[in-house]
Amino acid sequence: MISFTEQDDLGMEAVLGPRGLVAKAHEAFEVRPEQLNMACAVHEAFEKGRHLAVEAGTGVGKSFAYLVAAIDQAHRKKGKVLISTYTINLQQQLINKDLPFLGDVLPHQFDACLAKGRSNYLCLRRLDYAQRKQKLLFADVSMEIDRIKEWSYNTEDGSLSDVPFVPSGQAWEQVCSEHGNCRGRKCSHYKGCFYWRARRFLRTADIIVVNHAMMFSDLVLKSQGAGILPEYNLAVIDEAHNMEHVAEDHFGINISNYTVSYLLRNLYNRKSRKGVLAFKEARSAQELVFDCEEAAKVFFLQVRMWYKHASDETSGRCDKDFVDDNITESLKRLRLSLSQLAGKSEDEDDRCELTRYSDKCRAVETDIRSFLKQPAQDNVYWVEASDNRRKRVALRSAPLNVGPHIKQCLFETIPSVVMTSATLSCGSENNKKGFEFFTSRVGLEEFDALKLGSPFDYESQVTLYIEADLPEPNDADFSDAAVEVIKKYLLKTDGRAFVLFTSYTMLKDMACKLESFLLDNEMELLCQGGDVDRATLLETFRADERSVLFGTDSFWQGVDVPGESLSNVIIVKLPFAVPNHPLVQGRIELMKANGENPFFNYQLPTAIIKFKQGFGRLIRNKTDSGIVVVLDSRIVRKMYGRQFIKAIPKCRVEVVSEQM
Repeated sequence: MISFTEQDDLGMEAVLGPRGLVAKAHEAFEVRPEQLNMACAVHEAFEKGRHLAVEAGTGVGKSFAYLVAAIDQAHRKKGKVLISTYTINLQQQLINKDLPFLGDVLPHQFDACLAKGRSNYLCLRRLDYAQRKQKLLFADVSMEIDRIKEWSYNTEDGSLSDVPFVPSGQAWEQVCSEHGNCRGRKCSHYKGCFYWRARRFLRTADIIVVNHAMMFSDLVLKSQGAGILPEYNLAVIDEAHNMEHVAEDHFGINISNYTVSYLLRNLYNRKSRKGVLAFKEARSAQELVFDCEEAAKVFFLQVRMWYKHASDETSGRCDKDFVDDNITESLKRLRLSLSQLAGKSEDEDDRCELTRYSDKCRAVETDIRSFLKQPAQDNVYWVEASDNRRKRVALRSAPLNVGPHIKQCLFETIPSVVMTSATLSCGSENNKKGFEFFTSRVGLEEFDALKLGSPFDYESQVTLYIEADLPEPNDADFSDAAVEVIKKYLLKTDGRAFVLFTSYTMLKDMACKLESFLLDNEMELLCQGGDVDRATLLETFRADERSVLFGTDSFWQGVDVPGESLSNVIIVKLPFAVPNHPLVQGRIELMKANGENPFFNYQLPTAIIKFKQGFGRLIRNKTDSGIVVVLDSRIVRKMYGRQFIKAIPKCRVEVVSEQM
């Protein structure tokens, strides 16, 4: 690790000011007062050990603001800094662009690294084992294992992202590093182990970049006396509006029929006669795998039939013991059999694999039993079931309020946490009041707040059109009327549009109705939810300046399309969460029981934040321009509608109505 001498701090203005180091090194750098204000606020929060919430509009350059403050702390040995993001794109920007640039510009050296989950790393011991046992383990991935072996001789970091081809999930799972399946220092590959080499570098790094999922995994493990990441006392959470959603997954249950069937097939596949248990001494364990398969079929059929009859009334929300538990005892017997085989095995590698699969069986057994018994009174438990070809059935649970969990593992343990995003506040207030909804959802009580507008000139760059005469979205006439209006605005911008929906049902309906119009006008229709993945859709959209992209949830945020390719964002419906979703429903019930108004205290602020995210897709740099169209007339017909308009940057607004 690089040693620093104790000196004065870098001085935020000396780095980001008009005559600062960045301006001198980068001719195109534009000094932004908002960026400098944010850097100073982050620096102060770190110095005073305070939590800070910062809303920074598009174009502020918030990554430089918090990175300069973080590097200053490292330089002065004030502590290791964790930086967490929600999207891979932002991680790559920080690691491959922003941090290397600042490393060249600033006079002080620092070490920064990207922390990846353990399963991203190749395990050389498991690779050797897979090659040695491939005739028994699997039928279809032997060639992939051989290709991975060839790659292992030349790779620098041994991580999945470095593989020159895309291995199947089945192949990679056989060779990746796993918790509970690692011999540590006792392993003959320990010195050259990619995972442990990465862990050693993490210990010496001054700045560690992670995603939110890994951050919460580490926080949960640390609360149990373990951990993935080294200790740190300063944290920056970018894209912080996603914190609550990610935390829900870490404090709940998500297990499906495919989770169970995949586990059992890896143990022993009766058709191919391959798997971890494909040896003579494991005959009795193989029979137990078959027992579990039959039990799983019956169990998930019960769940599906319950859902079919009860979902209209309950939306999938279920009571404890809503179906019979015919599966966990079978899983327990299999788990014990695997443990016995591991204990008898003379092959250390066999023992590791069998023990790991015993642990996996225990985890599935525990989750299903917990779901049926529902021990957490502050959680909602529900079933999801699809009617498509895959027939997926999932058991889900999540806390009604994840805030206390985040408070305990994050805010009460890390002295200074900075949370930032372009969409953290719900109102126009330039004080802590506007952040109250966000902070209440994530359990943040004592904090400082800073709201910074965008340096872009939205009044000259954006026109917001509101279609005031359209029927409300739940009206039977809305779809046909909205389609005609969409045609008008697509012709106005010659395509080049995002059309944002809140449901796949409405997306598919309008896509069908607009298909021939788009074809006649030589505009390519790109629809989320088909066979094309999100990244490919975006790449196609950027390349074709006459295309129109229909998207739902994931296209409202984290999508960056600067330039003329995107000149029009059409918001079909104000993004209120589906009120009958079990988790939303449970939260509404809880708020009513506490005497609160769930619409104004939960549903409306959630929708406003998402609306801001959708609006923010249009302007990504100072030369962008275009229109945002809102087809939901409630934005002008309802009293609460003005709150949506107040929450976005001030721009030209045209209310389209024959009555005006």
